[in-house]
Amino acid sequence: MMKAQIVETVTAGDMLSLRRRRDATADADLVELRLDGVRDLDVAGALRDRPKPVVVTCRPEWEGGAFDGAEETRRRILNEAVALGAEFVDVERRAGWRPDTGGSATRLVLSDHDFAQVPDDLTTRVAAMRAENPDVVKISAMARSASDCLTLRDAGGRQASTVVIAMGPYGRVTRVLPGRFGSCWTYAGTVAPGQYSASTLARDFRVRDVTESTRLFAVTGLPLDHSASPAMHNAAFQAMGLDAAYVPLQAASVEDARAVADALDVCGMSVTAPLKRGWHVPLDDEASRALGSVNTLKRTADGWVGRNVDGDGFLDAFDVRGIQLSHKRAIVLGAGGAARAVGRALIGRGSLVRICARRPEEANRLAATLGAAATPWPPQGEWDVLVNATPVGTWPDVTASPLMDSSARASLVYDLVYNPEETTLLRTARAAGAEVIGGLEMLVGQAVRQQVWWTGLAPSSVIMAEAARVWIAASAAG
Repeated sequence: MMKAQIVETVTAGDMLSLRRRRDATADADLVELRLDGVRDLDVAGALRDRPKPVVVTCRPEWEGGAFDGAEETRRRILNEAVALGAEFVDVERRAGWRPDTGGSATRLVLSDHDFAQVPDDLTTRVAAMRAENPDVVKISAMARSASDCLTLRDAGGRQASTVVIAMGPYGRVTRVLPGRFGSCWTYAGTVAPGQYSASTLARDFRVRDVTESTRLFAVTGLPLDHSASPAMHNAAFQAMGLDAAYVPLQAASVEDARAVADALDVCGMSVTAPLKRGWHVPLDDEASRALGSVNTLKRTADGWVGRNVDGDGFLDAFDVRGIQLSHKRAIVLGAGGAARAVGRALIGRGSLVRICARRPEEANRLAATLGAAATPWPPQGEWDVLVNATPVGTWPDVTASPLMDSSARASLVYDLVYNPEETTLLRTARAAGAEVIGGLEMLVGQAVRQQVWWTGLAPSSVIMAEAARVWIAASAAG
């Protein structure tokens, strides 16, 4: 598997901004100069004194770009880029012409884009593109499932002169593992749906360092935009010197996630909502058997094995503070998988647990399963411990709180939301004099246990927590 490169896409409305952004690229190997949105376009100026090799693109509106002029004008622009020695020029399969690269050092990228779906005739399209003998064949399509990424990979044939990009959240795995999908490079920037920054690809995912021997791990669920797990696990792997990579694998179902994980030979997975149930694998611990759900999977010689470390990760925060939970009156907000694990953990420590959820039938069902009691929504009264096991308050809806319409109070408030680290619920509780615990502590506790199970090595919880904080700050900054 060849070493993948990073191409950073640069756009601007004027030449001065385009050149500034071109010259500011730090972590990319090549720069894609998108000339289609430049009002005062000067091709020579765009290429002059370039610090890195470029892919010159002038994408028309009919293929997702900004150029609305005549095709002859677009052809002239790309031919000028060839004459000036651009390293690559990119033209669409559907264009009725090709840049004149004969006798030049410029290499041709022949591209095809579908912003709606993976087309049924993709294999036919690729064959027709290869028949023209371009230097690079690029195929990019909107993924509607994780398995769509495999369809793109197979259509591309994993040849050295191919770029395979699945757009959208389901396609991010193709962007962070270009070599595993047969791509000679991957794109960074903010132009296409699902793109990461060049620094994220280079430093967090270390895409250039992933080889065939690199062990792969993943987080799967829906959605994954809010997940700090890749930043945490990759930082820990790097600190321990392990040849391992942890990637996002957004999936539409358990079957969808499992198909891609098997195809990529993923060694272990973190599992988040709504995919914690339905794996039908051997369960490795009493918690997963009692809960009927997993949040961690490991591939063994006999296949996948599941485990649930939600409860233990949750209890770590109490243990490190020396807080005893026996006979404490605890209310758990929510009735999903997290609430189930938290309720079970609290009951196991002797707490008197009440379940409170917006849907009373779900609260009653979970309470009956746990041997607890249910209480009506919104929560009211005085409690020793209040746990928010709902996603309310998660970025970007950071002003929300599950207690907006509630008079409930507690001596200790534990919010499982970790992005942002300081939620509205925690801020309000602290102002009222309560002790507070944020969800980052649970996340780190889970992550440490997962890596120990996967690798037999204990990662640094400090490194993981700091990586998560850096990621949270970056996501808040946009």
